[in-house]
Amino acid sequence: MEQEKTPTITEASIYDALRECYDPEIPVNLVDLGLIYDVKIIDDWVGVKMTLTSPGCGMSGIISQNVRNRVLKVPGVKDADVRIVWQPAWSPAMMSSEARQKLGMPAH
Repeated sequence: MEQEKTPTITEASIYDALRECYDPEIPVNLVDLGLIYDVKIIDDWVGVKMTLTSPGCGMSGIISQNVRNRVLKVPGVKDADVRIVWQPAWSPAMMSSEARQKLGMPAH
């Protein structure tokens, strides 16, 4: 009897999934906004450390739940945690050039 192979979780697959998550007020994904600070993978668990554009963001609970739900859809992921941090503080300089272009901002 063949043993079912558990899919390997990669950092790239997690970042690809996170590119499908958006701040409801900004039409750019969280990765390109520079809001994702770190991804940790331990066996079938994934931890995401991220920030928001503003500490007063009223959507923080919704955004973090959307991130967790999306990560849980990645094949092989059984559990996920999202931690919102405020250091270092986010700034527009953290955005990718694609995000800056989409928002009509000058490149770095």
